[in-house]
Amino acid sequence: MAQAEVGDDVFGDDPTIKRLEQKTAEMAGHEAGLFMPSGTQSNLVGLLAHCQRGDEYIVGQQAHTYKYEAGGAAVLGSIQPQPIEFEANGTLDLKKVEAAIKPDDCHFARSRLLALENTVGGKVLPLKYLLEARQFTLQHDLILHLDGARAFNAAVALDVPLREITAHFDSVSLCLSKGLGAPVGSLLCGSEPFIKEAHKWRKMVGGGMRQAGILAAAGLYAIEHNVQRLKQDHDNAFWLAQQLRAIPEIMANDDSLRQETNMVFVTLPEKIATSLCDKLKEQGILIVQSNPLRIVVHKDVDKNDLLRFVIAIKKEVMS
Repeated sequence: MAQAEVGDDVFGDDPTIKRLEQKTAEMAGHEAGLFMPSGTQSNLVGLLAHCQRGDEYIVGQQAHTYKYEAGGAAVLGSIQPQPIEFEANGTLDLKKVEAAIKPDDCHFARSRLLALENTVGGKVLPLKYLLEARQFTLQHDLILHLDGARAFNAAVALDVPLREITAHFDSVSLCLSKGLGAPVGSLLCGSEPFIKEAHKWRKMVGGGMRQAGILAAAGLYAIEHNVQRLKQDHDNAFWLAQQLRAIPEIMANDDSLRQETNMVFVTLPEKIATSLCDKLKEQGILIVQSNPLRIVVHKDVDKNDLLRFVIAIKKEVMS
């Protein structure tokens, strides 16, 4: 990062950012990419570039673009969301999507875009489903966008190149600051005309940065060195789930769910759930208070850290 060659990215003159955008777009099977500070901004800009005021996007009820991004598309773009419940495997039932598409009538918002997410709760969308979704959106004249914050995890879990997942989509948002370990940054990828339109929206919502090549250098390192090592996170998450399931009264990634990537969901006894956050903090372990508890394994967590967590949980359950 300290040695990065930089320029003014607002004018498209930062060579390190341009290399990152080009390389990531090629990995994703798209023509062009656009570097942004966050995945929230990347998804927002994608929706703003695709949709007009009064349009609608169909999305999962628990999807990040709908539930966890402060309603940006609706507030800033006047784009109406139409949420649908996820299926157990993280897909959206295309028959339910079809039923949600509005008629071409002045009474309704125009159904414009279908937004999928990969992974969903650590579950990987099947490749066959992605192809079906692409065919479905072509048939119904819908744009297909992917919140691929963890698409690299999905690609590693399926042992396929990233493009086999992302090339089906008109646009894709890819995060560098999750399992890949970069300190900041996401990429929006798509066609050259789409990215040109997205560039204007990025500027409008405050994503234009100057000598941000120092950040892009970290992103380049991440995609060049940290993709295949995601399997280690997946293996560690699998090990953690096994250890937690051995503790009485604990449910961790119930057997009906496949352990595919780097997430473990732990259902705790109510007697400890309410106080666990404070109890673990006393031991130097920080968690977000919730039940089920979501644990995400990443490059800075090893088995010794996970074992320490298991021992702490067991102590609270058995006390």
